[in-house]
Amino acid sequence: MLAGYPTVFWIALCLFWLSVVVILYSYLVFPVIIHVLSSGRRIKNDFYKSDDNNLPSVSLLIAAFNEEEVIEQKIKTIFSTGYPVEKLEVLIGSDNSTDRTNEIVSKLTSYFPNLRFFLFEKRRGKGNVVNDLFELSTGEIAVLTDANVMLEKETIYELVKYFKDSEIGLVDTRMVNTNMHSSGISHQEKTYISREVYIKQHESILWGTMMGPFGGCFAVRRELYSPVPKNFLVDDFYINMKVLEKGFKCINNLGAVVYEDISNNLNDEFRRKVRISTGNFQNLRKFSHLLWHKTKGLSFCFISHKTLRWIGPFFLVLAYLSNILLAFESKIYFYVFLLHSLLLLLPLLDILLKKIQIHFKLLRFVTHFYSMNLALLIGFFKSLKNIESNVWKPTQRNQA
Repeated sequence: MLAGYPTVFWIALCLFWLSVVVILYSYLVFPVIIHVLSSGRRIKNDFYKSDDNNLPSVSLLIAAFNEEEVIEQKIKTIFSTGYPVEKLEVLIGSDNSTDRTNEIVSKLTSYFPNLRFFLFEKRRGKGNVVNDLFELSTGEIAVLTDANVMLEKETIYELVKYFKDSEIGLVDTRMVNTNMHSSGISHQEKTYISREVYIKQHESILWGTMMGPFGGCFAVRRELYSPVPKNFLVDDFYINMKVLEKGFKCINNLGAVVYEDISNNLNDEFRRKVRISTGNFQNLRKFSHLLWHKTKGLSFCFISHKTLRWIGPFFLVLAYLSNILLAFESKIYFYVFLLHSLLLLLPLLDILLKKIQIHFKLLRFVTHFYSMNLALLIGFFKSLKNIESNVWKPTQRNQA
């Protein structure tokens, strides 16, 4: 006994506040720290587009599966950019598409000589297709991009201009979301993604240790590209961490703007996040040695931004279970437990209200947070199994 409370109370108290501090640190404190540290600073760049001869050759690699709704627009946006066409090649690999994707791309090859199309008759997943396309490409810079991600006129130039700095190995874009709706989670997903972009920007400014690019469009030096293992589910993070592992920098460029139709369906997005979460834990095991690394800022960002967030669901569970024990011994923690339980019930209330077409943005943010953490929890256990393939099912385009 200590101060009138049993030992189990003090253990539960420590576990409760440890869990709360970890969760608050990853989501709130860490972003504030790097924001303050990077204030008034920027990524140095003195490369100008005054002479096209100074621009590197670029290969855009697109793994496509049933993208008939967006593939033509994607190709046209690429060739409408201001990047010199003679320094540009586009390689599209159809991962055994069963819709009109093959027909559309084949037709467009006659209009765009620098468009190369490859048919793969066996479905193998994005990472494996991109690996093959990379081997077939010739560009000094490889841009990995999804079929549904649209480029601005200056996007490619903005991606490659920082490669004049020999220390930079990978450059990410800033994704702007389109097709917003109040009926689903598009506003919550946009808020989360936008916040992630700016966290990555601060990491870039401080140490060049951006924790994973936006997978829809990013650029990497040819000599630093690492083939993605055939069973890895999150290829962009793997490629990013391999670049950091080799001692080069990964940065985000807010000027390299791309557009994507954002997911609005909670069920579809939940399935996607389970797949991504499974891949996150694959990457955590693969790059665990970088959790304690001499490169300035690398371990700090990897632990604070990613690792603690990925294991956050376990701290959420621990906080609730320890709160139950505290509630038996303390009136204050009994009321905390009631509030805690109410918070956990809010997603259910949100689902019920949604069925009668009532949508509260703030309530939807709570649902988004808990669904994301549930996906992480499921992803952890899925990652313990033998994953043999990275085949994926793309999220439905233009969701209402």
